Amino acid sequence: MSELPRRTVLAGSAAVVAAGVLTATTAVPAAAGGTGPKPTVVLVHGAFADASGWTEVIRRLSRDGYPVLAPPNPLRGVASDAAYLADFLTTVPGPIVLAGHSYGGFVLTNAATGNANVKALVYVAAFAPDAGETVHDLQVLFPGTRLGEAQLDVRPHPGGYDGYVKAAAFREVFAGDLPTATTDLMWATQRPGDTRTLSEPSGAPAWRQVPSWYLVARDDQLIPAAAQRFMATRAGARTVEIRASHVAMISQPRVTADLIALAARTVSKGR
Repeated sequence: MSELPRRTVLAGSAAVVAAGVLTATTAVPAAAGGTGPKPTVVLVHGAFADASGWTEVIRRLSRDGYPVLAPPNPLRGVASDAAYLADFLTTVPGPIVLAGHSYGGFVLTNAATGNANVKALVYVAAFAPDAGETVHDLQVLFPGTRLGEAQLDVRPHPGGYDGYVKAAAFREVFAGDLPTATTDLMWATQRPGDTRTLSEPSGAPAWRQVPSWYLVARDDQLIPAAAQRFMATRAGARTVEIRASHVAMISQPRVTADLIALAARTVSKGR
């Protein structure tokens, strides 16, 4: 076996929706009804997760009349994950609002480049890299994550290594505002992220051409809020901040859905 790169791990989301969620401390204007078809919302999950983390957001957006898709993120590496999503997006007709959580933001930043149908990007406690940056680069620039190599169980797979967050660290790092019974289940069902994603550089970022929005989770113990603010400002994103853990789309689904709907409404009006 090759030696595991000694890097701090920073990626992820969560897999299971909480039964009882917190009320947001910051409100986002709800999407208003408009004329004509609404854009399709495509939601991209992060590492240690699957698309079920978006369940409550999907429920709210669907109720408001938005078509929603939440494809799997393969979690095999930046280039291959972005290529998978880019191909998926070519099958979606009409305008698209693309939203991602955590490492999902890294993937969509690359996958949306050159796709004229993508009209808005929404980052939910997510990476928004510039060209040439890696997850590790952004992490060193803004230290403070509570997830490092010591908090991982690393297991080989054909061609590399997968990282799983240890049970003892999962709730503190990921979802401190969710019940322990919920986070125990999230830990048991997590999908691993390939460790190669830490050192793969981003390509040209879609946020240079596509309007973006950013939901900053102030209580995030995985991507520090300072890093989120930096990436949001650099991308020129319209930003909302809330008191939430890393899994803001689970603990604050209303605010998350409202921000996505606001982005959709804004680009639909041509602003």
